Amino acid sequence: MQINRTALFRASCLSLLVTSLSFGIRAGIIGNLGIEFQLDKAQLASIVATAFYGFPIAVVLGGFVVDIIGMKRLLVIAFLFHLAGILLTIFAQGFWTLYISTLLIGLANGTVEAACNPLVTALYPEEKTTKLNHFHLWFPGGIVIGTLIVLLLNKIGLGWQIQVGVMLIPTAIYGYLFSKLDFPVTERVASGVSTGGMYKALLNPLFIFMWICMFGTAITELFTGQWIDVLLKNVTPNAILILTLDTGVMVIGRGFAKPVLKLVSPQVLLLISTILAATGIYLLSTLTGDAIFFAAIIFGMGVCFFWPTMLGFVNTNLPNTGAVGLNLMGGAGMFAVSIYTIIMGRHYDQIVAQAGGSNATAGQQILQTTLIIPLVLIVAFTGLVFYMRSKGKTAPLKTAAV
Repeated sequence: MQINRTALFRASCLSLLVTSLSFGIRAGIIGNLGIEFQLDKAQLASIVATAFYGFPIAVVLGGFVVDIIGMKRLLVIAFLFHLAGILLTIFAQGFWTLYISTLLIGLANGTVEAACNPLVTALYPEEKTTKLNHFHLWFPGGIVIGTLIVLLLNKIGLGWQIQVGVMLIPTAIYGYLFSKLDFPVTERVASGVSTGGMYKALLNPLFIFMWICMFGTAITELFTGQWIDVLLKNVTPNAILILTLDTGVMVIGRGFAKPVLKLVSPQVLLLISTILAATGIYLLSTLTGDAIFFAAIIFGMGVCFFWPTMLGFVNTNLPNTGAVGLNLMGGAGMFAVSIYTIIMGRHYDQIVAQAGGSNATAGQQILQTTLIIPLVLIVAFTGLVFYMRSKGKTAPLKTAAV
């Protein structure tokens, strides 16, 4: 069996591109779906949240079976979920078909990460955090592409069904590529760590701490990004461009993970990121006009490294947690986003109802509530920096990716 790690990495990036396209395109069409199917914000929140809790279901279950069935079979399942979810979205007739189709796409997205995160760490064991950043570059990259697709196709008058259908192209390509490639075993299996040893590592207080922090980093990044068009539509006529801008910043940042991680340790990077994210959300909730695009840049700089660095930190410092550890982290993040999205969707409707049917600042009020989360994370990651210093682990990463 010959492992072509470059081809596998590229195919992994393409599968993540489909995942992120679903986020970007959904963020761009969510308002149109509400109008066409006469859905209120609570119903739209339920649909959006479905993708976020479909993801943790798949990523956690995938984490438990990936060592058994292998990463290739898991990615075949992801392909089938993506195909079914996209097609059902295109032919949706109302709330429940949108709900089920979004659930299927969420399951597909989670299955992609359940297989690809351990695949990347198995392919590049000497540079996990850096390559995870390069892999997850395609998440914001796909959101940029997705939002631009929405803007372009809206401009030329093509409907949201065509916009969703665009995702069928990369889905077919990644399904074909993975079917032709050989896969390695996961890193835990290759290193001989027992299942009992893996579960023991999951009880480490450091893992539990990072798992809880993942709730906050995911909400800060993904809730804000997914709902930006709805939250700030009364602040700027081009709210979706805010998502395009901040995710564009994330693409650039993750592309430069190599030099950044040579300068600072992952835990210091997380602290700096949280400070910038809190600043960005505060500015998004207070600025108006063109100044809000400056806020989007600051926010993008803040959330840029969150997801891959959280995963890389855990897998580097607690390698025995294996694929299950990686996927429990991802599952925790997406589950938190799903619950938070439902709560904030209802809260948004309450704010508007209390204001007599309209409230131009409702979205900004939601952002100000969300600001509490990164403020708490600043305290948490400050503690992490001091803890790692007490363990003598303060140096930046010494190896980096090409």
